Amino acid sequence: MKTLVVYYSRTGTTRKVGEEIAKKLKADKEELVDTVKRGGIWGWIIAGRDGMKRSLTKLKRPEKDPGDYDLVIIGTPIWVSMTPPIRTYLTAFKRKFKKVAFFCTMGGRGDEKAFEEMSDMISLEPITTLALTTKEVIRDNFKEKLAEFTSELK
Repeated sequence: MKTLVVYYSRTGTTRKVGEEIAKKLKADKEELVDTVKRGGIWGWIIAGRDGMKRSLTKLKRPEKDPGDYDLVIIGTPIWVSMTPPIRTYLTAFKRKFKKVAFFCTMGGRGDEKAFEEMSDMISLEPITTLALTTKEVIRDNFKEKLAEFTSELK
């Protein structure tokens, strides 16, 4: 099964998980690049506001076409819900996905609501989902959950 892992990461936490998933599945990967500057304290404030407002953003054009893949695994940090870069990506490519799986990183909660919104946006139920706290990722305490997630995809 030809697989693509697509993710957005402001701080590197979601990137770390996305890269692990791609490595474990021998999948292609693509990190979405937001043209809005979201670094530092002001970037964090703007990110939170845009997450609450369920805003779209302007992305650097992705290099890989999700329509070329049997499965697209989509990862987002939780900023109340999914991030504007992931919302923009799903909006742009919603008719191209054949099968999907979702993963997220978060401070504490919001995964279920985000996964439901993501699913509703593209009218597809994910094969499976993976929700990790930032602490789990930083402490490298997510390998067991990752193994379970990837085994459900094989």
